[in-house]
Amino acid sequence: MLSQIGLASRREAEQWIRSGRLTINGRVAQLGERVTSLDQLRLDGRPIRQRAPVKAGVLLCHRSPGMALLPRAGQDETVVMQLPRNAGRRFTSVSPLPQIDGGLELLSADGDLAARLQRAVRRLPIEFSLRVRGELSPAQLDGLSAGVLDRGRLQVTGVKAAGGEGANQWYTLTGIGISGNDLRQLLERQGITVSRVLRTRMGELQLERTLARGRSRDLRDDEIRQLLNPAPAMDSPPDNPANDR
Repeated sequence: MLSQIGLASRREAEQWIRSGRLTINGRVAQLGERVTSLDQLRLDGRPIRQRAPVKAGVLLCHRSPGMALLPRAGQDETVVMQLPRNAGRRFTSVSPLPQIDGGLELLSADGDLAARLQRAVRRLPIEFSLRVRGELSPAQLDGLSAGVLDRGRLQVTGVKAAGGEGANQWYTLTGIGISGNDLRQLLERQGITVSRVLRTRMGELQLERTLARGRSRDLRDDEIRQLLNPAPAMDSPPDNPANDR
C-alpha cells in the first residue's frame, strides 16, 4: 500500500516497518499485515492518508545522456524534476541505464508494478543504438555477437551497421534482457571506443522520434500488458546468468 500510493519504494517501506517506524491503529506494524481504508496509519507519529494509488502506472522517459534519472544528493537536474508536478516525485526505475547513457527509461510510482516489470525485462528484446569511433572490425563484430562476459554470456541477437561518417559510426545492437551495464562491459571487452549509447526499444515499446529529450508520456494499459506478458518468441533461455541483473 505504501508503495502504491507513491510514498516510498517497496524496499524503503519494508525498512520503515522493520525499524518500527510505522504503526497501525496505535500499535507497531508487522511485515505482511493487511490494511483497509478504516485503519489509521502513522509514520514516525505522523498520519498517513490512504489516498488512491497514483494513476500514472508507468512513464516512458526520453533521458538525455549524462542526466541523472532519480533525485540524488548533489544533483541539480534529474529526469524526475522535469516531470509534470501531478506525476509525483516518488518513483522506482526499471532496468536503469548508466548515467552516461540515454534513451528509453521506464519509471513507475507503483513499487510492486516496477518489480514485476524488472523481472519481465529480462525476457524482452532490447535494442541499443551505438556511436563508436571508426568502423568495427570483423573480430569485434564477432565478439559482440558472441556476447561473452567474465561472468556469463549475453544473448545478443543482432549487430548491424547503421551509417555514419568519418570517425563516428553508428551500430544497432539487439539482445534479450541486456542491461546497460552489461552492454558497457561487452563493449569494453572488445576494445571498442563508444561515445554514445542510446536504448531505443524494449520489447514492442519504441522510443518515438516525436518524444523530445527530457520529455515523458504515460504508457497505455495495453503497452504495460505487452511488457509484462511478452509473446513466447521473446522469451530467453532459462538460467542465463548474464541476464539475471
